[in-house]
Amino acid sequence: TVKKDEVANGTPTSGNGRGRKYRYDEDDLEAETARSSKLMMPDNEETGAREMFDEIMLEGYETCMQGIEELRLAMDSEAKKKNGKAARGKKSEAVDLRTMLIHCAQAVAAGDRRGATELLRQIKQHSGPTGDATQRLAHCFAEGLEARLAGTGSQVYQSLVAKRTSVVEFLKAYKLFMAACCFKKANFGFANKTILNAVTGKPRLHIVDFGVQYGLQWPGLMRWLAQRDGGPPEVRITGIDLPQPGFRPARQVEETGRRLSSCARELGVPFKFHGVAAKWDTVRAEDLRIDPEEVLVVHCQCGLRNLMDDSVAVTTSSSSPRDVVLRNIRDMRPDVFVECVANGGYGAPFFVTRFREAMFFYSAHFDMLDATIPRDNDVRLLIEQDLIGPGALNVIACEGADRVERPETYRQWQARNRRAGLRQLPLDPEVVGMVREKVREHYHKDFLIDVDHQWLLQGWKGRVLYALSTWVADDNSY
Repeated sequence: TVKKDEVANGTPTSGNGRGRKYRYDEDDLEAETARSSKLMMPDNEETGAREMFDEIMLEGYETCMQGIEELRLAMDSEAKKKNGKAARGKKSEAVDLRTMLIHCAQAVAAGDRRGATELLRQIKQHSGPTGDATQRLAHCFAEGLEARLAGTGSQVYQSLVAKRTSVVEFLKAYKLFMAACCFKKANFGFANKTILNAVTGKPRLHIVDFGVQYGLQWPGLMRWLAQRDGGPPEVRITGIDLPQPGFRPARQVEETGRRLSSCARELGVPFKFHGVAAKWDTVRAEDLRIDPEEVLVVHCQCGLRNLMDDSVAVTTSSSSPRDVVLRNIRDMRPDVFVECVANGGYGAPFFVTRFREAMFFYSAHFDMLDATIPRDNDVRLLIEQDLIGPGALNVIACEGADRVERPETYRQWQARNRRAGLRQLPLDPEVVGMVREKVREHYHKDFLIDVDHQWLLQGWKGRVLYALSTWVADDNSY
């Protein structure tokens, strides 16, 4: 028997002891909607978000180009206001703030509460959420150090996660980030062009998307497919995301499926959506209704860094969840696995090393936002405090299973993928060229696009922040 509250979330399955999954298909949802329209009625926030979703999904390219132009004009206006003021004093303060942050982290690690508290007081005095890039970074990192010193890191992080940015605010931040920063747009372009090439001349496509979230990547691919000579293929997306807290664990993935289905109808693309709300390491090939007649693509955007790493395997004498996921992807035998990873050394077990690496990674993000978005932009504050801030706090203030931000470098991921039985494919020069050209044409000159060991690298001012690659199952690993 199934509890009543689980019926609204699709079909719960036990997964043979591997953890509960909540599945949902469009047909199931339509029937459930007819029976319980009240349950699916959007609230005012969702009603406000609907127009934004429609704009982003159906006019994504035009919206992004308009945003880029508006930002360019706003930054020109801010530069004129500054009127060439010398920033020499600020530069020395920035150096002092970074040094103070490192010294404070060392004091916290050494248990020097008095020294750490005094350094925190000085850092907070000279930093703030509306200053320059270094002042904003210092404000963010000081909050993490303060929580670590108080021993409240886990509680503070959980409260930030529970607060959850509203859908409308998230979409505002998403639009601004897409206009200011090339990373997501380059990720989407790389993945979509790779998928388009894989499905050339084929009638059916199945995408397994780990971390589907709001599905904002896929309307762009559907637009390309709709224009394909001979018509679009049948498209099936299996969207996988973690269960949401509360009464309806699969709510977000259900809503994503509905929006993508509506978008596909508008574009004339035959489409089905299958949602799975479950821990990623419980999702196996046999759960996904894989059809050998379909082109199978597995896709993951940066989410693998949030799975537990080998430090967990050492304590449990079993494989780490990230290795389990990679082996399960190998067992799916995709035509291509498109992987994007955050390139960072701030997954290190030792706190001071981790803190220093996190400072390099996050300072590049704050600097990039400072160079591309005016300082008085309220949505920039939203990006920094609600989207970037919680991750930084988790790295600094949390330990053990509570520390969910555990990135690796792209070369470490390369070795891990190979151990899991995956074989790397060479980068397609046409895809690389397309990404380079789009970034050069539309974005700030300090964005980095490079290639190394068959990874497409993205970064800011020479620091590599993200990396993309493509893989298939290695037949020699069986």
